[in-house]
Amino acid sequence: MSKYFKDLKRVDQLNEIEHWVTQENGTERPGTGTYLNNKEMGIYVDIVSGEPLFSSDDKFESGCGWPSFTKPLISAHVTELQDSSHGMSRTEVRSKFADSHLGHVFPDGPRDRGGLRYCINSASLRFIPVDEMEAEGYGEYISKIGV
Repeated sequence: MSKYFKDLKRVDQLNEIEHWVTQENGTERPGTGTYLNNKEMGIYVDIVSGEPLFSSDDKFESGCGWPSFTKPLISAHVTELQDSSHGMSRTEVRSKFADSHLGHVFPDGPRDRGGLRYCINSASLRFIPVDEMEAEGYGEYISKIGV
């Protein structure tokens, strides 16, 4: 059984924007997210479950107004669903265990890094700096980032 799950106590502790994004499929305004300009080394985990989602190694500046990544840290922790809301055809990205709405994935990322752009709301994430990963229980992922 996974140690990651949708923690309802944690859901109750989310602020308004975090709740709206993760539980109601909202989208934070472009350019407003906490992690948009974060350049620290570490990993990004689901704000509800703590499941590891993205690495700082895969983060890049896309100019879209949201943190962008070329791929998930662990692809099994990310699910992709077709989203036809707002008159668009897109691929929604959700966390596997918490079922949090994270954002969307688009095929316009850096070609030399796989060509994908995971456009993710900061409000759905919690950042764990590399020097805190071991203490927070994420030591096994340190080798997956360029330390």
